[in-house]
Amino acid sequence: MLKTTPLNQSHRDMNAKMVDFGGWDMPLHYGSQLDEHHSVRKDAGMFDVSHMLPIDIKGDHVRDFLRQLVANNVDKLTLPGKALYSCMLNPHGGVIDDLIIYYLSETWFRIVVNAGTADKDLAWMLAKRDELAPNLEITSRRDLAMIAVQGPNARSKVWQAIPGSQAATEELKLFQSAEFEEYFIARTGYTGEDGFEIILPADGAADFWRALHAVGVAPAGLGARDTLRLEAGMNLYGHDMDETTSPMVSGLAWTVDLKTERDFIGKSALVDVPVEQRLRGLVLLDRGVLRDHQKVVAQQDGKDLEGEITSGGFSPTIGKSIALARLPAQISIDDEVSVLVRDRKLRAKVVKYPFVRNGNVLI
Repeated sequence: MLKTTPLNQSHRDMNAKMVDFGGWDMPLHYGSQLDEHHSVRKDAGMFDVSHMLPIDIKGDHVRDFLRQLVANNVDKLTLPGKALYSCMLNPHGGVIDDLIIYYLSETWFRIVVNAGTADKDLAWMLAKRDELAPNLEITSRRDLAMIAVQGPNARSKVWQAIPGSQAATEELKLFQSAEFEEYFIARTGYTGEDGFEIILPADGAADFWRALHAVGVAPAGLGARDTLRLEAGMNLYGHDMDETTSPMVSGLAWTVDLKTERDFIGKSALVDVPVEQRLRGLVLLDRGVLRDHQKVVAQQDGKDLEGEITSGGFSPTIGKSIALARLPAQISIDDEVSVLVRDRKLRAKVVKYPFVRNGNVLI
């Protein structure tokens, strides 16, 4: 039986097309994936992301524990409510998951992990807790729901749906959060647009969903979420990185702290290791659609070079097919490569991602 979020009936009431997403019954779209995509780029859309898992870690020395657990440096978190994006690595430097860490106090950090890796992540954290900091309390928060409201008008519409919340959240910078009444409101997202990700008690999720819809926020499903995050050049776990790939070849080197003396799980596998591949953007020049796992080929100095698309699809904002691809490091921005599509070689240009940010096409 599929798992359901507290908003499952709300999606059905809105005639959503439901699909099995990693064991969860989730909305793919509510009639038009394209319209939902454009609603987020031009106005505001809302996503049920309650399948993701908040995990609270409490107790003395939480910061010391997280210094060892994740690749980014939690010492950057000094302001309550501040958030940090990081990878959690295995000893071989592979990515167990990418996650967001919120600093609430010296004895309380909140981590939000991906749905498909939630059980694995929690088990890893508990095992490392028992090994490194047995007195810490690690709690899975399935009693909470999570709704992302994204788009240029997202914040103003959240303020309408939650009267009084503007004063508490208007001054939040990106990757900051604040609590207001029962709402935990973070200025984060996965679309390349401004907005909030809001955590609240599960039993209040349906009422909040209706309140957002009443002020003009369009529901959006997994389809639009994927095209939006691809345009924004954001990694998807299991596609652009996984336990077999290093963050250094997945465009995530900026999340790895190798400058300080702090040790962390997986660090030794990354230090002084040459980076032979890099994550690059591709724009298709010929007719067709770029898809995951398609082979990318190029010739340079008489040598055949090969890479692979990790995420690909059609960009509704740009009107062209785009992709993220793991390519040999010798291939540079503005190079032209070939993508093998059904035994045909289609021309593509290597570009710097993100492709779209805050409604603007950047390529």
